[in-house]
Amino acid sequence: MAQINKPNLHFNTKLYTGNGSSGHSITGVGFQPDWVWIKNREQSYSHFLTDAVRGVTKEIYSDSNGAEYTRSNGLTAFGADGFTVGDNNGHNQNGNNLASWNWKAGGGQGSSNTDGSINTTYTSVNTTAGFSISTWTGTGANGTIGHGLGAKPEMIIVKNYSASQNWCVYHSGLSGTEGHKTLYLDLNQAEADQTGLWNDTAATSSVFSVGTNTNTNGSSASMIAYAFAEKKGYSKFGSYTGNGNADGTFVYTGFKPAFLMVKKTDSAENWYMKDNKRDPRNEMNQSVLYANGNAVENTGGSWLKGDAVSNGFKIRISDSSSNGSNSPYIYMAFAENPIVGSNNIPATAR
Repeated sequence: MAQINKPNLHFNTKLYTGNGSSGHSITGVGFQPDWVWIKNREQSYSHFLTDAVRGVTKEIYSDSNGAEYTRSNGLTAFGADGFTVGDNNGHNQNGNNLASWNWKAGGGQGSSNTDGSINTTYTSVNTTAGFSISTWTGTGANGTIGHGLGAKPEMIIVKNYSASQNWCVYHSGLSGTEGHKTLYLDLNQAEADQTGLWNDTAATSSVFSVGTNTNTNGSSASMIAYAFAEKKGYSKFGSYTGNGNADGTFVYTGFKPAFLMVKKTDSAENWYMKDNKRDPRNEMNQSVLYANGNAVENTGGSWLKGDAVSNGFKIRISDSSSNGSNSPYIYMAFAENPIVGSNNIPATAR
């Protein structure tokens, strides 16, 4: 597997300060993003998710089951080095600190993928980084969707964006038969058995399966999937077991994490989000947001407290949010640097 030596050409966190203007250009991302996730860190506004496949002004919310909303003053353009936002307070409140997480897919809307029994309307794919965005019209019947990655996805996030339906998360680290359990991104619930979501079928290098459930394949509904395959030195989608001690579990990723999202799977707990821009120093005990809630950034809590090191992350808290005794967790991680790139440049801890 080829290693990605410059992860920030495919994923990057960009922090910015709102100015309240109708055309605030955010630059410094380092590439043209195809998926932009924005959160106002100081106000209880939703997480705004916009992608190049559905198009600018089309937003959905990780903390809500709500349908897609068209907002003329939210994210208004994708640029070569970032994006532009309007004067909506959730995107650009004057003087507020905001965070954006940016991923590169195929550089635009893409084209139809016909690998599955259900053709996608559009699939925009970055095979180098193992990330694709796909839309399709649901059938309400068991079927398969082509993701275009050329490798098995380890995590898939699906939303029925034409209706008020929960976000469904497929993750290879969930318990039991792969494709049987699910999590919900907009909820703090434990993993659940749901045959109708993924048809009890593991994803393959060409397709993932959907069932009869409205959340993943509603009849005549507009559906979207964000699919992720692991790439050496860049991304990891794994699981770990907490030890319940302040000297917590070490999780090997093979790189220094730039972004981390963790979810406890056997009981109710939030989807905790960390990144190297909001929390640049160890211990990473500040700047907590969670994907399933609109709360302001917490800068004094113990959630996901620990160190980001050259080859993974080390939990340093006994809190059940990230390190309960014998508790299972799944995570999603993207790299700041690989341990040692093929250019022989080693990563260092913070």
